[in-house]
Amino acid sequence: MTTKQRPPRKNTPAGAETGDAINRHLGGRVKQLRGTRGWSLEALANASGVSRSMLSQIEREQANPTLAVTLRIAQAFGLGLGELLEMPGATSSVTVIRADDRAYHYRSDKHCRIRTLSPLNLEKDVEFYEVQLEPGGALRSAPHFQGTREFLTVQKGQVRVESGDDAETLNPADSATYRADVPHAIVNVGRGEALMFLVDIYQ
Repeated sequence: MTTKQRPPRKNTPAGAETGDAINRHLGGRVKQLRGTRGWSLEALANASGVSRSMLSQIEREQANPTLAVTLRIAQAFGLGLGELLEMPGATSSVTVIRADDRAYHYRSDKHCRIRTLSPLNLEKDVEFYEVQLEPGGALRSAPHFQGTREFLTVQKGQVRVESGDDAETLNPADSATYRADVPHAIVNVGRGEALMFLVDIYQ
């Protein structure tokens, strides 16, 4: 394996040595995580928004990425910054999705608003959403992957759940589970706004 040669330095501050150690560790950590997930550099670039060439340089320890770039890579893997660097004390293990973060608004129009409540860019077979429907609004979906089911809990309003040829009406605090690998829909049949929590579970 070819090792990148670093020029000798004199009177190097201890903090700089620590920074170099972190960068060396980061390169190996990114490569290991990418390999575990079976991702190509291109796949990681698409998930993180960091260029393929930059990722390649990081893995070869030929780049000194900014904190923002490192954080984007961590988020692509569904990790906190400390988790990526395997330094648990560096950051909180709690991931927070703020109510006003537009990046998590999957769809917003005058009839329907969907907000993602689970982290983006995370490999998962469960997705969690908040769904808001105005009177007369509907969320209609084509069939998902075979075996997919949805779980819906109504927080406010009255809705009709349709799954294939079946339908049920739900009121506040009602919950339902139904097939989502057939055409399905959630329709606001009440007079006011409907607010629901929706979970998609993929087989």
